[in-house]
Amino acid sequence: MTRRSLRRRADDATGLELYDRTARDAAATVISRYSSSFALACRLLGPRPRPHVRTIYALVRVADEIVDGPAEAAGLSPAAAEGVLDDLEAETLAAVERGFSANLIVHAFALTARECGIGADLIRPFFASMRTDLTTRAHDDASHDSYVYGSAEVVGLMCLQVFLNAGAEHPQTPSPDLVDGARRLGAAFQDVNFLRDLDHDAGALGRDYLGLTAGTATRVDVLDRIDADLAAAAAVVPRLPADCRRAVTAAHDLFAELSARLRREPAPTTRVRVPDVVKVRLAARAALGFAPRDARA
Repeated sequence: MTRRSLRRRADDATGLELYDRTARDAAATVISRYSSSFALACRLLGPRPRPHVRTIYALVRVADEIVDGPAEAAGLSPAAAEGVLDDLEAETLAAVERGFSANLIVHAFALTARECGIGADLIRPFFASMRTDLTTRAHDDASHDSYVYGSAEVVGLMCLQVFLNAGAEHPQTPSPDLVDGARRLGAAFQDVNFLRDLDHDAGALGRDYLGLTAGTATRVDVLDRIDADLAAAAAVVPRLPADCRRAVTAAHDLFAELSARLRREPAPTTRVRVPDVVKVRLAARAALGFAPRDARA
């Protein structure tokens, strides 16, 4: 069969197959619009896990936009935004149960959740943390940890479910060390972003996620925690399936680079970024199969 005939058969999809594909394409569009860095790392995933990881992050992004500006810009009050978030959570849980949603992003996520074993035990904590953004302005250590678990660590655990179970005949339960690595990588990503967005979160959103304003933590404390989490995550990357390691390494190394740049600029006047040429170098290093870099070096 020729490549042209294969393409024609793919284009001839109808019914549920076409709807599923359209939903996954919609998720991929969300990611490409919102994060060039994530889109780059996703391209290093194999074709088995790639569409599933995109659907997870697309749903995360939509929920995040409800609480972080666009909903307010559209004229929604905090109470109205909370109602929209509640509706999205309810629709997500229902779609995972029944296997269909009229919301394309939710439908794509439900396909992934059903195939890879992502249940309410991971979905509900995520939405609980998103809801916190509408009610809590300053976090102490306990509320920070709870927020990061729901907003980031469970996302890492969702991705771990994909890495192990996408396309699998017999789904696996992740080992404790893989669970710990996934959680700590998610936590490191979140804390790096908190530091990068410190001024914006305080000035535009009135939030202090890290307790720096209240003096319960210092910037160095946070960076030390980030680097320890990155190191713990790096130690288990070799145990991931081969078609996932390069992408996870690229994402890990990008955030290790951000952490290093945040240390070098204790009072940045603009949001700390990694230049595109460095991103490409990190992605190339990961693509060649190198192990994650040591964030503490």
